[in-house]
Amino acid sequence: MAELAAAELLLALPVLPFPAELSVERTVTAQSLVPFEGNFYSISPGLPGARVMVTCRLGEDFLSIATTGRAVIARHRKAVRGSRQTVRDAGHVIALERSVLASFSDRALQAQGPPPAQRGRAGRGRAAARGQATGSTAERVVIDLSHYAAVAERLRHVPPRDEEESTE
Repeated sequence: MAELAAAELLLALPVLPFPAELSVERTVTAQSLVPFEGNFYSISPGLPGARVMVTCRLGEDFLSIATTGRAVIARHRKAVRGSRQTVRDAGHVIALERSVLASFSDRALQAQGPPPAQRGRAGRGRAAARGQATGSTAERVVIDLSHYAAVAERLRHVPPRDEEESTE
């Protein structure tokens, strides 16, 4: 029996442990973000309220976000657990910006009441005295996209990924 055991060829131990995966279901926020382990990860706009699967291999630095039909829609480097970071992809930022800007038109809404020429300076003076903004609703809407612009600018200067990262 000892001779038989000595002659048997065994496989070498694997270098890495068995690739265990953690998969959890999450709901997409109205801002196209997916919460996971105390951080938020971006996806393309258009799926607010949808259920998605967040999957990561234990011990790896990347996570994947997929639809419930298993189509991968985003892949991000994991942030430190519980650090309350928002990890965004440049393409997602641009798509979200376009989506937001498409929701607004340059045309002012027609106000009810006398025409602007008849309202004259008196109406604007009363509004200014009460501390109210003058002009149409479209003129008063302010959308601050400076954060998205800063992320997009920073990502323009990121060096290309090396071969090891691009094959994952």
